[in-house]
Amino acid sequence: MTSKPKYPVLTIDDIDLNNDKFVDMNVITAFTGMSDKWFYKLISLDQFPKPIKCGRSSRWLERHVKEWVLERYEASCS
Repeated sequence: MTSKPKYPVLTIDDIDLNNDKFVDMNVITAFTGMSDKWFYKLISLDQFPKPIKCGRSSRWLERHVKEWVLERYEASCS
């Protein structure tokens, strides 16, 4: 039995090039105050979106990072 990925596979139609920005791990760690090692652990557990690989670089859509933070906030308030 295969499980559905928690974070969907993107297509080009999913990206709004006018509003979505690619951010790197430095932006994510500065925004959250959490370490890069923690995020890579979450990625391995499928609890944080996998990066979009650009050569050797990893980037995330800013929208997905903000959605993840909002999900954590809402979960902590319920």
